[in-house]
Amino acid sequence: MANSYDVIIIGSGPGGYVAAIRSAQLGLKTAIVEREHLGGICLNWGCIPTKALLRSADVLDNANHAKAYGLVLNGSISADVTAVVNRSRGVSQRLNGGVGFLMKKNKIDVIWGEAKLSKPNEIVVSKPSKPAVQPQNPVPKNVLGEGTYTAKHIIVATGARPRALPGIEPDGKLIWTYFEAMVPKELPKSLLVMGSGAIGIEFASFYRSMGVDVTVVEVMDRIMPVEDAEISGIARKALEKRGLKIITSAKVAKVEKAANSITATVETADGKSQQIVADRMISAVGVQGNIENLGLEALGVKTDRGCIVIDGYGKTNVPGLYAIGDVAGPPMLAHKAEHEGVVCIEKIAGLPNVHPMDKGKIPGCTYCNPQVASVGLTEAKAKELGRDIRVGRFSFGANGKAIALGEDNGLVKVIFDKKTGELLGAHMVGTEVTELIQGFVVAMNLETTEEELMHTIFPHPTLSEMMKEAVLDAYGRVLNA
Repeated sequence: MANSYDVIIIGSGPGGYVAAIRSAQLGLKTAIVEREHLGGICLNWGCIPTKALLRSADVLDNANHAKAYGLVLNGSISADVTAVVNRSRGVSQRLNGGVGFLMKKNKIDVIWGEAKLSKPNEIVVSKPSKPAVQPQNPVPKNVLGEGTYTAKHIIVATGARPRALPGIEPDGKLIWTYFEAMVPKELPKSLLVMGSGAIGIEFASFYRSMGVDVTVVEVMDRIMPVEDAEISGIARKALEKRGLKIITSAKVAKVEKAANSITATVETADGKSQQIVADRMISAVGVQGNIENLGLEALGVKTDRGCIVIDGYGKTNVPGLYAIGDVAGPPMLAHKAEHEGVVCIEKIAGLPNVHPMDKGKIPGCTYCNPQVASVGLTEAKAKELGRDIRVGRFSFGANGKAIALGEDNGLVKVIFDKKTGELLGAHMVGTEVTELIQGFVVAMNLETTEEELMHTIFPHPTLSEMMKEAVLDAYGRVLNA
């Protein structure tokens, strides 16, 4: 049958389109359903365009400190927010077209519309509620639309959306989500950011670089609360040195709107309160899975706290139905979704030795200035689990490359099991640490101990040398500090 497939994937974000490609590679007849834009939120409104914005911020920061590098820039330096946003959108559009090319290359059918599970192994696709942004060039080979489609295996990869707090719902004008924060028509003079996770801190960092007066409010006792406490403490000091105002152990209790500003009542844990007036506010209190209007309830699909419950291979409690990515629960990261999609497809295809994903080896990255990256257990968590540990640290201030770059503020921290030498976790703050963390991820995946890392030759001069030095420090053998 023309509308019958081996695999249908609902959603073309990082998890969805990567799963579709792997499915096609394994010889399965594959289709992917998308209601808005290929690449999903990550490519179009998340991971990629925010990094383009942050790159502009980095260039501006460097230009403003040119004198420190012996350079003289004639004339004033300022941000053209329209040009900055246009560059960011252009990056996304280029990659959107790239996903379209990959669908065409791998002979994957693209079905434009909104999918709903009508019964096991069947979906009904209807016209999307808003116009779909189809790639201009190249268009996938087979583009389909409304109708009924069947598949032996259906994978839900519908992603997530910003969470809203009751009474403080984003309105698109004064209270923004990351959608509006990514495409400002003009820069506000002041900004309040509610939430200090990766999204909140990245936007706080970007807008501060653009010259905006930024205040961050976090309900926990420290910013980036999922990170190692020592690392988040260093990050806070660096962000405050750049001029960010940070209030922790506090919540935004109420927001009053004026014509072109908001007044937020902020209550702290000690019972005190203050009012903060800002031109705009970003609500960055997390995301929630897109599980509505999919027909999950009628099929009896098990959910928990707004996400679909799965096993280690993406299987739900309903035969033939799977879920991957943000809609399947935390950590809600693009690279987790991609790997989850590959694992799910390879299990469906019956490949041997398919291993379930180990969430303890998923790296996390925050692209603020300074960057933060981590993998595995924090020091506090390792102790909580009763592990007898060794901790090693190495400062950016003792690394030649970091000093040469003028980026000597940061730390590399590693945690080992004292008895076995197992690398339990690695945590970093400083320039380009999001590019360094994968070295520790590979080491953990290979079950590397301190001995192998100590005998690994790191090139000089590089930032990566700090990774080895931190390992040496954990065992009393540090060389350059």
